[in-house]
Amino acid sequence: MKKGMKAVVILLVISLLPLSNLFAQSNEDVEVKSTTKGPKYGSDSVTCVMHLSLYREFFKQKNYKDAYPHWKWVFLNCPLASQNTYIDGGKMVTARIDEAKDAAKKELLIDTLMMVYDQRITYFNREGYVLGRKGVDLFTYRPDKTEQIYQILKKSVDLSGNKSEGSPLVYYFRSIIGMVDLQKLDKSAIVDGYDQISQIIDYNIKLSKDNAQQLASWENIKGNIESTFEPYATCPDLISIYDKKFTEKPEDIELLKKITNILERKDCTKEELFYKATENLHKLEPSAQSAYLMGTLNLKKENFNKASDYLQEAANLYEDSSDKIKALELLANINFNQRNFSQARANALKILQLNPNYGKAYMLIGDLYAASSSMCTGDDLGGKTVFWAAIDKYLKARSVDPSVEADANAKIAQYSKHFPAAQDLFFRDLQEGTAYTIGCWINETTTIRGGK
Repeated sequence: MKKGMKAVVILLVISLLPLSNLFAQSNEDVEVKSTTKGPKYGSDSVTCVMHLSLYREFFKQKNYKDAYPHWKWVFLNCPLASQNTYIDGGKMVTARIDEAKDAAKKELLIDTLMMVYDQRITYFNREGYVLGRKGVDLFTYRPDKTEQIYQILKKSVDLSGNKSEGSPLVYYFRSIIGMVDLQKLDKSAIVDGYDQISQIIDYNIKLSKDNAQQLASWENIKGNIESTFEPYATCPDLISIYDKKFTEKPEDIELLKKITNILERKDCTKEELFYKATENLHKLEPSAQSAYLMGTLNLKKENFNKASDYLQEAANLYEDSSDKIKALELLANINFNQRNFSQARANALKILQLNPNYGKAYMLIGDLYAASSSMCTGDDLGGKTVFWAAIDKYLKARSVDPSVEADANAKIAQYSKHFPAAQDLFFRDLQEGTAYTIGCWINETTTIRGGK
């Protein structure tokens, strides 16, 4: 085609293209503004629009060969024209890299791809997001550039946080391990990186619970990170990494959070370091959650008094009723095991104030009464009257909470066998069906029932 004829064709193409199509943005381009002042279409706006329109038309047809020279002109001469310049350019340069046979040419194209990312950041910001893409591509094409990859992806993840994409997280973690292998980072960096990345992944898994496709993607990323971390995840390894740090900085809140998070995540909660770190964290930043955790840890150690104190603190600090009930129920069971029956009942009654239909609280009170038969023998019936009061609670539990029905029925059948015999009631002038007040610590009115 002659030069004059080609110019006519170009102008004709431009005239036929709606401007809305020329500068249409992709999904990545939404709500992104230029951060650099200057004319949008450069010093020669007419030529810029021409090259922009031509490259876009060729690009849409996947004719990257003819699109590339026009794109290159736009990239060099009117970098503010559209963010699509960088999105499309990345795709075209990547395609050329994959097709390149000559090693030197391939290296030059990789340099170009990196420059596309850098210029996109310069003119359209989104640094965390773009660095993530840049780091993944650098890992793909120059995997030996471990330190450079690490620095790029670390900055990306630090900037993007919970908005990080999955691929940069995976390659960031691999680059951390690479840095440790090169002895440029301490082994603890692997654990720190795992903790940071896992929190981001868990956040996005929760966020994606109503989107099956996104959820599956994040679950897959989680599995990838977990399998990569597995060789470094043993409790002895984790303790050896963090024990020294804890000794040096026992009141460093960020360190304490890191220790407790990672040890809990990897099921190392039986380790003494977990207890110490949790205890220190609770002292420095007391919360309902940390109080409850300290309660459960002391319960495992059979430090019942400490456990009770922490659980009472948790019950006081929790705002949600279900959380309060969780703490009070555990506290009441500790009271029961310590044979502090009246306190156990008091905590069960607090549960019922929060939720009158919580059958387990009635079941617990029933158990407390049944367990009192040997200590409430002042009724001349050998303590058997307590079973009347116990049955009352099991019946109540069954009536308000179907989930405890089977357990309630079993205990009703079990303890009904211990009712006073009918002849014992007769000799004491007690009539079945009439009211009877049980003394001892129970002090509750029940109904007389005869046994066999």
